[in-house]
Amino acid sequence: MTTGQLVRLRPIEPTEWETLWRWNNDRDVMRWMFDGYRQTLARYIARGEEGPNTYGDVLFGIQTLVEPRLVGLVRLSGTNPEIGRAELDIYLGEKDSWGHGYATEATRLMCRYGFEEMRLHSVYLWVVTENVAARRVYDKVGFREDGRHRECFRRDGQWYDMYLMSLLASDPMQN
Repeated sequence: MTTGQLVRLRPIEPTEWETLWRWNNDRDVMRWMFDGYRQTLARYIARGEEGPNTYGDVLFGIQTLVEPRLVGLVRLSGTNPEIGRAELDIYLGEKDSWGHGYATEATRLMCRYGFEEMRLHSVYLWVVTENVAARRVYDKVGFREDGRHRECFRRDGQWYDMYLMSLLASDPMQN
């Protein structure tokens, strides 16, 4: 487990898949995320139990330390040793946990894990331009904007641009 001052990153327990399914069906939580097609709870649990963490796809739950409870997810995916990079996805599913610094610390911890444990060279992510809260998190950690993909995300009948951002192992990570 990777622990900071506010949160601990830990594996997802089998009993928590229903919580994750609830988050993935919450329009507010998934507002700026690619949420795919709706699935039944049974199918979602089956998918979750199919694949444990592997080098190419590492998924951790974000657990608060003060009142130990699962509040979100963080993932590094699309990784292989030859490329040395991975894509970061993160979200907080419990809305009462928003704005407390949990996402910033979890992002920082996951990047450190990627650089130190997985020996990655870079971590990258995509963020919708209008997702100001997420952008603030990534800026705080030290991610830099690499480019902009125009009108590639659709939500509620409107198209949005996305930023591609990255953090290199050699970049100073902000505290």
